[in-house]
Amino acid sequence: MPDPASRRTGSRAASAESATRAASAESALARKRRARRINRELAETYPYAVAELDFRNPFELLVATVLSAQTTDVRVNSVTPALFAAYPDAHALAAADEARLQELIQPTGFFRAKGRSLLALATRLVDEFDGEVPPKLDALVTLPGVGRKTANVVLGNAFGIPGLTVDTHFGRLSRRLELTTSEDPVQVEKDVAELIERSEWTMFSHRLIFHGRRVCHARKPACGACAIAGLCPSAGIGETDPAAARSLLKYELAPGREALLARAREGATREQLRAEGFSLGT
Repeated sequence: MPDPASRRTGSRAASAESATRAASAESALARKRRARRINRELAETYPYAVAELDFRNPFELLVATVLSAQTTDVRVNSVTPALFAAYPDAHALAAADEARLQELIQPTGFFRAKGRSLLALATRLVDEFDGEVPPKLDALVTLPGVGRKTANVVLGNAFGIPGLTVDTHFGRLSRRLELTTSEDPVQVEKDVAELIERSEWTMFSHRLIFHGRRVCHARKPACGACAIAGLCPSAGIGETDPAAARSLLKYELAPGREALLARAREGATREQLRAEGFSLGT
């Protein structure tokens, strides 16, 4: 039979283990609550957040997302009107002249590799899916040039199926906000998915990416002008002076672009903004 001292030691160990489990559960709950507050704050900051690639259907979004690798959405949007005028669907793209296709997409960079990927992608769509973009993750990721990030962009924005888009900005901000510690995009997606409501995944992706492009930059985040600084464990790693931080803001938040911001907050579409003469670049 154990002596009283052994029982006390065992009891303390059990209590410590119980407290550790409780603290861990509380920490997980607190993180979830903080993540959801971050989402709400970002929703108020960017009520106009949308996919920044221009598209009219799933095929156009799929092609544009493939082209967006290692370049900006603004640059992709500058080439897709002519590209889709020449190749409006998968059947037309599959039959494209490779040299002409490369010429059209050259401004996006890596145009030879991207051209080959687009031809292979269109051919697979025609041969296996009757020229239509499949609305399923498992099918999308089998297509040439399409990974989970691209698949989630298409599912969330063209089909209304919630998905988290883990691009460079999303990954960087998720780590700074301590929603994950992982560098692996698949693990980042899994970690954040446990914190944010599934119905919010697509919009949370837009909001976090908007914030990464405009405020929480890789090299010098504008902490002093950040709407979620009070919820961010990394607040203070960048410029903290409010005036200096505001000078770092980009796109519609940049100083001197108040009219663009006002129109965006009023609900003007990207097409309307361009028609009104606004530049949507940095």
